[in-house]
Parts: sequence; C-alpha cells; structure tokens
Amino acid sequence: MTMDRPSFLERLLDAPGPSGFETLPARVWREEAEGFAERTWTDVSGNSYATVGEDRRPRVMLAGHVDEIGLQVMYIDDEGFLFVEPIGGWDPQVLVAQRVRVLGRNGEVPGVIGKKPIHLIRAEERKKVTEPRDLWVDLGAASREEVAEMGVGIGDPLVLGARSVRLAGDRIASRAIDNRVGAYVVLEALRLLADDPPEAGAVAVATTQEEIGYSGGGARSAAYTLEPEVALVVDVTFSTDVPDASKKEIGEAKLGGGPALTRGSAAHPLVFERLLRVAEVERIEHVVRAAPRATHTDADAIFLARTGVPTGLLSIPNRYMHSPNEIVSTGDLDRAARLIAAFIRSLDAETDFIQR
Repeated sequence: MTMDRPSFLERLLDAPGPSGFETLPARVWREEAEGFAERTWTDVSGNSYATVGEDRRPRVMLAGHVDEIGLQVMYIDDEGFLFVEPIGGWDPQVLVAQRVRVLGRNGEVPGVIGKKPIHLIRAEERKKVTEPRDLWVDLGAASREEVAEMGVGIGDPLVLGARSVRLAGDRIASRAIDNRVGAYVVLEALRLLADDPPEAGAVAVATTQEEIGYSGGGARSAAYTLEPEVALVVDVTFSTDVPDASKKEIGEAKLGGGPALTRGSAAHPLVFERLLRVAEVERIEHVVRAAPRATHTDADAIFLARTGVPTGLLSIPNRYMHSPNEIVSTGDLDRAARLIAAFIRSLDAETDFIQR
C-alpha cells in the first residue's frame, strides 16, 4: 500500500491529541467517517463511533485508540518557563531539546524543551539519566504574565512538534503512530465493508485515554454501551527487525510482515483461530504473538465488559515506540484492514464464540 488516502492518515497523525485531550484527532476521524459510514457520533468519554449495519447481528466492535502520549503544564515560574509532567509513558531521554506544540486556550503555541548545557553539567552528573524534573519548556516569553497573554496556563497539554514524514518505500514516521494507526485501520476496515455490507454489523470506535487508561479508558465505556457479540482491537507492537531486539522475550515481528495476531490473555481463543484461518484463506501476511499475562491494550478493557466480549487483537509492528519518530509500514495497515473486513464477512447470525 502506498497510502491510498494519505491526506487522511497524515492529518490524523499530525492532529495533536494526548490522552484526555483527544478532541482534534477525533474530529478528523469523524469527518472522514461521515463520507461513507451510515452513522457517526461521539460520547461523554470522547470516544468516536462510525457504523455500517449497526442493527445487524452479530455486532462487531472495532477499536483503535486515538490518543497519544504527551505532556501537561504543571507550573509556570516568574520568568515564564513551563514545568511539565508526562501524559503516558515517556523515556525522558527523548524529550531533551525537542520542539513542542502547546495546546493553549487560543490555539497552538510553539515552544522548545530546555535543559542545562553540557558545559555546565558536572562530570559526575553527565552519566545520570535525565528526569522530567530536569527539563522545562521555553516559549520565548519573559514572564508568567506574558505566558498568560499567549493563552497558556496550568493544565494545558503539549505534544512534541514533530510531524509525520514519509520514508523509503511504504514506511512512515510519526510521533503518534501509537495508536492513531489503530484508529485509522478500524475506519479503513469499515470503509471496505461499506462498499459491500456484510451480514454482520460493524461499529468502528476511536477510543480515548488508552495510554493512561488504568481502569480501562474509553474502551471500557464504549464496550459497555455497544454490547457487541465480538470485538477486534487494533494497536501496535514492538517490531523486532532492529538491532538489539530481544526476540526471545517479545517474539518476532517485522515491518512489512503483516499484523501480529495475539494468542492468550484477553484474546479469545475462538476469535484468534478464526482470524488465523481467515488470514490463511485470504493469503494475508501475518505473525502470531503470545500474551501470557496482559495485552496492555484496549482488549484488556473490553473482554470482560458486561457478561464478557470475545475479543481479538491485531497489532501493527512499530519501530521506536513512544518516541518522536515511530515507524510503521503502511502496507501492514492495509493488511490489517483487509483481514478485519474478511473476518467480519465470515460471520453470520449462527456464529457464536462459546467454547464447548
């Protein structure tokens, strides 16, 4: 795939929206969905929905979280410097000297992350890990009052300033791959179904707060509301086709090798088996990944909703996760969308996922 709809994918990746502040990317997602979905809406948790045949059974929930990791303003000193804390799981080393986009009340405000120059760092301190408290954000302002005049205040979210960029072949880099590509894939799968509606119904959901969803985030409330008979979650996983990747610990996946189908934990065995069978029949490249404990995705929030939801997990191989330059193969996004659409077409009113 060479990105059939690059404007949508790129706009989705570039829209700033850390966990708890997903309004802008969610709006991009819904605007795209309105072009082909039968119905779109949002809820109090910020989740966005798009449907094809929502009244048909079985109803399939397709979930990809639309938030990204970011930062939040905690304090502004008299000289106008912003002190921040992470939203989600950062390696603080990648924050040093980055440009940022502060989502102020009047719009975006550019800034940079500052740190003491190496010339002024004592020799014994140079090998120490940088912590977020060692950093600050500089807007170029000279005072707290000037920062306020710029529309920036306590609690405002930030994202890194890097925007998406196309690399060699079908690869793309972005700070928001995790997990805008999941939200992208579930909507692309729905687009495929809209062209020729299946017997089953499908609801794609761009879920919120997965990166900080210690109690389930938006996926939990969405699953409770929809009461799906089955759910498929799309997220990212570690691509092991880079130096020093430990395949013995996390399994094997590579860019261009197709989605990873999870086996174990929140992944229902019958859903996994059907996904595997459909992938083989459709000749869609894929790999299998094991999840002996938790998946650390929206699947963990969905599979025990209400009386239980048979849930499957497809993960896109992703290099440099939780960094300003995550990389995926757009061909893998296409493979995942086609597999989801084929899975849903394999369902009918007699399908159930009760283990006998």
